[in-house]
Amino acid sequence: MGYYRAGFKDITGIDIKPMPRYPFKFIQADALEYLAAHGAEYDVIHASPPCQGYSRMRHLTWLKGREWPMLIEPVRELLQAICKTWVIENVSDSPLNGAELCGLALGLPLIRHRRFESSQLLLFPSCPGHPNIFTGGANMSKWGRKAGVMGVIGDDFKGAMGIDWMTNRELRQAIPPAYTEFIGKQILMKVGSAS
Repeated sequence: MGYYRAGFKDITGIDIKPMPRYPFKFIQADALEYLAAHGAEYDVIHASPPCQGYSRMRHLTWLKGREWPMLIEPVRELLQAICKTWVIENVSDSPLNGAELCGLALGLPLIRHRRFESSQLLLFPSCPGHPNIFTGGANMSKWGRKAGVMGVIGDDFKGAMGIDWMTNRELRQAIPPAYTEFIGKQILMKVGSAS
């Protein structure tokens, strides 16, 4: 949605799982296989490999020992071989060579850091700083019930994310459209007209 708001009009989503509420054209497929076969057909590619294997949450007691796909390297290699404009998004601790974006820096009531690597130079505002929301107790009630996981200021998770078409479960895997709108506008200034 953020890329659409930035000016892109022909948007296709690819995921191995069905996404019945995805608001644009959707193809259910293995993203790596689809990228290898069709990536050159697109002007700009945004990839969001699974984040669980890179997330700090993987260290939680009940998640220790679980294994998740680590796909950033294969995605990066494919994108570099395609030679198109691309962006990879993932959690802060991921091995991406790029800058981090925080919702507060874009004026959202949301502390949700994400790292972005791109074939284009992207400039991001710095995080304005915020309290440590992962301590629980009084901090949790001040920042809302979901603050320990999402960093929502208040109780309006969908409003803070700027997404009203997903379930709360789907929102956990999403980034706010404001992030990709911010990035999309920069890309359009560099690569030209939207497609």
